[in-house]
Amino acid sequence: MTFDRPGTEEPNPRTVDIDRLGSLGILEKLNDEDQQLAGAVRAALPDVARAVDLALERWQRGGRVVLFGAGTSGRLAMLDAAELGPTFGVPSDRYLARMAGGAQAFQKAVEGAEDDGQAGADAARDLAEIDVAFGITASGRTPWVLGALDAARARGAATVGLACVPKPSMAEHVDVLIAVDSGPEPISGSTRMKAGTAQKLVLNSFSTALMIRLGKVFSNLMVDVQATNEKLRRRAVRLVELAAGVDTDVAKETLEKADGEVKTAIVALRLRCSIEQARSQLSKANGALRRVIDAE
Repeated sequence: MTFDRPGTEEPNPRTVDIDRLGSLGILEKLNDEDQQLAGAVRAALPDVARAVDLALERWQRGGRVVLFGAGTSGRLAMLDAAELGPTFGVPSDRYLARMAGGAQAFQKAVEGAEDDGQAGADAARDLAEIDVAFGITASGRTPWVLGALDAARARGAATVGLACVPKPSMAEHVDVLIAVDSGPEPISGSTRMKAGTAQKLVLNSFSTALMIRLGKVFSNLMVDVQATNEKLRRRAVRLVELAAGVDTDVAKETLEKADGEVKTAIVALRLRCSIEQARSQLSKANGALRRVIDAE
């Protein structure tokens, strides 16, 4: 009997002796497999760029990006969404993740949750035409994820899919398909490994590129950082120093006057204007620091 197996489930001929090796040998085998992923992701970048452009258009109309995943895919989605708040100042209700089995499935697997397509559809019932549903599944056919994508599409939302096989069935469910051929896992079927790494690479690239296009980065500085702890407060000062070309004392003083707003402090220093004028300039440019600086 022939079973319909995704490529991630195929036996890997390069690691059949992995259980005979010592610790270093095992690690070298795993690393050899990981070496293949950067090229596989690179091949999919044109589709990642299409997804970024699609999300940018919806976001600028007030929409959200909602990630949907099960198991490892869902955990990576939740990690990506959680990191955007402190890094780029993104409200948690604009870029978020939903996982099969609910938030409790992040720490403990909820068996069978990924097979419930109706539950996936229910998780996407609140999406609207201005939103983007981004489904993530290594096999490209997880019912919960496909159910969410179909429900989102029915409500007019744009849909993006990320899979780790060359020709996933989810292609029929999305406007933009990102297919990264991560190949067979070093431990057969353990998609927390190569497929998970490939997904993390794509999600990092997608969200970071979107934030850059939204003007949340100046040069290569994350100028929308939210200084919520001592480490980030020091980073905020350093960002003002670098972008405005001032010393630490001036950066701290201006940042305090700007209520901790890094971009406002930078504009005030570079344009030699008041904090109020800096805020006004940024508001006119929709928060894009580069646009304000280049206009001068």
